[in-house]
Amino acid sequence: MFLAEANPLNASELIFPTLECIHIAGFAILVGTIAIVDFRLLGVGMRQQTSAELARDLGPWTLFGLVLMLFSGPLMFSSDPDMYYLNRSFQIKMALLLVAIIFNYTIHRRVALKGASPPKSKLVACVSMLLWVGVIFGGIFIAFI
Repeated sequence: MFLAEANPLNASELIFPTLECIHIAGFAILVGTIAIVDFRLLGVGMRQQTSAELARDLGPWTLFGLVLMLFSGPLMFSSDPDMYYLNRSFQIKMALLLVAIIFNYTIHRRVALKGASPPKSKLVACVSMLLWVGVIFGGIFIAFI
């Protein structure tokens, strides 16, 4: 408890909410750009561009969102590490986040850039969306568990 009180992030009522807004904005950019590619892989929307074109065009934005999220997340964690570390929802979120990031930059990226059969593309898009929705729910339920 002493470490959480001594953390400079806890010195102001505005620092943590501002950091949380940055975290959510980064996450929205990250998941939003991935979802656009996923919907294209599913054959829904953005039919003027291939999934490869979308993945290349949105790649820098995806990375920007990931950097924002990975910068702000550990800072938020440092505000009360015991509360987060011991929270089951946080643990699930972190596990899903790791799997989702690895999946996105390996299998998902390969399928989006090089193409695959429609059934495989749809499977990859669905797995991607399920992973990111799991991360979202894990984050939301941190406050309730």
